[in-house]
Amino acid sequence: MSLTDFRTLGRSGLVVSPLCLGVMTFGQGAWGTDAAGSRAIFDAYRGAGGNFVDTADIYSGGASEELVGGFIKDSGARDEIVLATKFAFNGSASPLAAHQAGRGNPNAGGAGAKNIHRAIEASLKRLGTDYIDLYWMHIWDGVTPVEEIVQTLGDLVRAGKIRYFGFSDMPAWVAMKAATIASERRVPGPIAMQLEYSLVARDVEAEHLPVAREAGMGVMPWSPLAGGFLSGKYRREDTSGTGRLSGANPFGDSKFTDRNWAIVEVLRTVAGEVERPVAEVALAWAIARPGISSTLIGASKLSQIESNIAATDLKLSADQSDRLNAASVPVAGFSASLASPAIRQMVFGGNTVRGWGE
Repeated sequence: MSLTDFRTLGRSGLVVSPLCLGVMTFGQGAWGTDAAGSRAIFDAYRGAGGNFVDTADIYSGGASEELVGGFIKDSGARDEIVLATKFAFNGSASPLAAHQAGRGNPNAGGAGAKNIHRAIEASLKRLGTDYIDLYWMHIWDGVTPVEEIVQTLGDLVRAGKIRYFGFSDMPAWVAMKAATIASERRVPGPIAMQLEYSLVARDVEAEHLPVAREAGMGVMPWSPLAGGFLSGKYRREDTSGTGRLSGANPFGDSKFTDRNWAIVEVLRTVAGEVERPVAEVALAWAIARPGISSTLIGASKLSQIESNIAATDLKLSADQSDRLNAASVPVAGFSASLASPAIRQMVFGGNTVRGWGE
């Protein structure tokens, strides 16, 4: 596999690379990279054949979009690049934003029509383009009716301002309802989900992945290295100076748990067997998971993006994959237990039955 092992994103005609370049690090900020460093990362990804770039309106207070837009313009490759950005977070409240624009204005965030139209115009201006290939709802706001979201985003498709849209970080039922509404009304619907997914974050397998399979949506994991926890650079005996991983952060609760350290031990063993860095093995596992269309990668250094790209040519053996799966198997909640092999055998008279797409 390589970055030119293209595939469609979900049940759509949008053709993307197996790794998507996430550019949350582009621009000044807590995890930021300056313009020169960002350009080097962008050029390395493009030089390896990658065609899929993902940003958001709040990253570095809009600077990420501006930098990406400038890089794409300089490359003269707008038609070759699948450009994705996002809306929903209010700049006054998000820890990912470096500005305070929108403070006190509830209509400067969320998935309502007013904010979506405001956000798309601002993103198009910063990106220096007249259309977005993939427009993500960054997060569900918990109040906007799904019917309104589908209508508004469908209107943008029909107006030519976006080509496709997808949902990030939402309950599974929201995505399924949107897909159903779109199907019944014969209007554009979501083609993909962007979700946290890694060896230490597999809970989305219970409902989100089955919904994606049923509705024809591709799944794009974010933080496949768990914010760096699966990079192999951290040690259980010393977690000092680990910043965002050891406390409250956009990547969830602390990754330093007994369960997660046990997963890392198996990961280190497999990495030793294939003689590759721990991070590459963790990423290779994510890329190969069923239902994954493209995996989001991010970097603040050129060496990181080069290592991520190298993971595309790593194929784990069945035994190695099985050991990683066994070490990281998520605790089965109610929803997941309904589809367990034991329940199916009870339903089908003791026989093993596989569903479509499994």
